[in-house]
Amino acid sequence: MPAYAVIGGQWGDEGKGKVIDYLAGESDCVVRYAGGNNAGHTVVNERGEFQLHLVPSGICWPGVTGIIGNGVVVNPDVLLGEMAGLQERGIDTSRLYVSDRAHVIMPYHILLDELQEKARGSGAIGTTGQGIGPAYIDKVSRDGIRVGDLLDGEHLPDRLIAAVEMKNRVITGVYGGEPIDVHEVLSRCREWGEQLRPQVRPTEQMVQDLLEQGKRVLLEGAQGTLLDVDHGSYPYVTSSSPSIGGAITGLGIDPQSIQGVVGVFKAYSTRVGGGPMPTEMLDHAGEELREKAHEYGTTTGRARRVGWFDAVAARYSRQINGFTGIVLTRLDILDGMENVKICVGYRADGKEVNRFPANTSLLERCEPVYEKMPGWSEPTARATRTEQLPENALAYVRRIEELVGCEAQIISTGPSRDETIAIEPVIH
Repeated sequence: MPAYAVIGGQWGDEGKGKVIDYLAGESDCVVRYAGGNNAGHTVVNERGEFQLHLVPSGICWPGVTGIIGNGVVVNPDVLLGEMAGLQERGIDTSRLYVSDRAHVIMPYHILLDELQEKARGSGAIGTTGQGIGPAYIDKVSRDGIRVGDLLDGEHLPDRLIAAVEMKNRVITGVYGGEPIDVHEVLSRCREWGEQLRPQVRPTEQMVQDLLEQGKRVLLEGAQGTLLDVDHGSYPYVTSSSPSIGGAITGLGIDPQSIQGVVGVFKAYSTRVGGGPMPTEMLDHAGEELREKAHEYGTTTGRARRVGWFDAVAARYSRQINGFTGIVLTRLDILDGMENVKICVGYRADGKEVNRFPANTSLLERCEPVYEKMPGWSEPTARATRTEQLPENALAYVRRIEELVGCEAQIISTGPSRDETIAIEPVIH
């Protein structure tokens, strides 16, 4: 049976956790393919609310296998803590596995992340300070430590000593920081290796075997397409590829095995950290919307920037990923608004800009061209059928479909699984 990918279509925080948890009930395996614990997925079910950072969002379903793929960078302390917290709440983590090829976020990565961001001063890009970027840098420069290395007691010390010596030169010489104790790091690595040993597997082979067996595999994206290191608003991006390309390299599967690619969009826009956001609402209405929706980061707690739905950016995301359908979340947050707006184009320097630009300075100059639509006073919250949606709310959904170029398969009307309108099946 083919795989199905769930990918953020905006700047992350689109509600993918709820969507993946909802679809995981029809899946045999949920596989995370990129990012690290800089991502945060919130899942609400009969057991309560769960905030997940590394563990795939399908973990709450009995019998569903969770896999952390090779494209993810793993902080072992975070992963072990997350597993322990889930187990305390009665969630079985025995079917959770992590790739032996996934790279490890080391203590020096976290320190370097903090020092580098501080050194940027006013040019800071708004990283989460979790060591994600430095870990990916080491991966690309072939200096990284992988999860499988934690199990290799014979060769790990030499590799780790060389890595720490190199990092300490930078930490002390460039940033004036305190050096890392290599013996302390080595001791922690050995502890991590023993604790994670039951979970470590060649996950690319596991996923390939599941697909050959006809199992239903759900690919879980983290962050969003507009934060993709190649395709996002560079340099205000994450360090990995949240788009569909990252799913292929981050799991070791062939593209022909992916039958469906679902893009998740909020009914408006949000962004955490620095970087241009053409539709950002800097007025009182934006503050009200942020508070009503409680738009604060799951990982950092930072207030999210809020804006109207950006159809230019959304259409670009659809083209990058080849979305076969979209999911629209948080429609209920717009309930009670007199009017709603959709950005249908940009203008910069007196000219029309009809495609999401690669040039960040151009994107910063882009002013949104809005289409205003009437709002709705009747609630969409907790609706489970399209017939329950107010006429104006449904018209808003249809206009987004038209502008993005993709039909909605699911509309989320609240945080719980049952607060969902399933228009057509995502997994066949």
